[in-house]
Amino acid sequence: MPSLIDAARHGHADSRGVKIHYAALGEGPLIVFIHGFPDFWYTWHHQMEALASEFTCVALDLRGYNLSDQPKGVESYDMSLLAGDAIAVIEAQGRRSAIVAAHDWGGAIAWSLALQAPERVEKLIAVNIPHPWGFRRELATNPEQQRASQYARDFQQEGAHRWVPLERLIAAVGLREERDRALYAEALGRSDMEAILHYYKRNYPREPYAPPEGPPPKARMPVLMFHGLKDPYLLPAALDRTWEWTERDLTLVTVPWAGHWVHHEAADLVSETMRWWLRMRR
Repeated sequence: MPSLIDAARHGHADSRGVKIHYAALGEGPLIVFIHGFPDFWYTWHHQMEALASEFTCVALDLRGYNLSDQPKGVESYDMSLLAGDAIAVIEAQGRRSAIVAAHDWGGAIAWSLALQAPERVEKLIAVNIPHPWGFRRELATNPEQQRASQYARDFQQEGAHRWVPLERLIAAVGLREERDRALYAEALGRSDMEAILHYYKRNYPREPYAPPEGPPPKARMPVLMFHGLKDPYLLPAALDRTWEWTERDLTLVTVPWAGHWVHHEAADLVSETMRWWLRMRR
């Protein structure tokens, strides 16, 4: 594990009685990093190392994962509670708001927080997660996205956690270093697979898919988005019209050769673009 990560400060935030583990590095304006599936706080180590000289970088373990609590019951994984976990981590740092950077399910949580409680999100960095309006539109109207979402329908089945192999999940992340694969095996091994799949059962749309109705909610803060165009799960067509759903500036960075974990595959590009973008908005 890199020396800077060895120096991380660990703690827990209390989210209505659920303990949410986080790792912190650096000093300065607060960035809260939220991981996705199947992952844990360490997924952000490249970005934490790059930004810790200027920012307080705090990466949490989502509930159900690694060192965070793993409450029982699908209702314990409602999006409102997941957003509350992020708020609890922000408040555990003595702040009312933060820059929020997030990937996959973490990104869905971050979008929810940004749209429902914008006073908590100073700036939003969304990594391979489209605006929820774009995703729901594509899921309802785009057969390619419907096919790409078959895995989510599988995860929504009763008892799905019994047949999801840990080794396959780790392989999907595409880790290059044996050290990282060992860290993931340890972290996901102590996670609750049933809890992890509750995210899909509670929050992912179910068939028959319907397009969103009413006026789309708009993000009030500056937004930076990264998207690996080879993502087989969240297709880039969902990005279309995102610029109509932001009240401030939107910066969209697409990486043609990267997939779903663009913050791993193009780590330097993502980290340095984050640094540049955040410096421009101080």
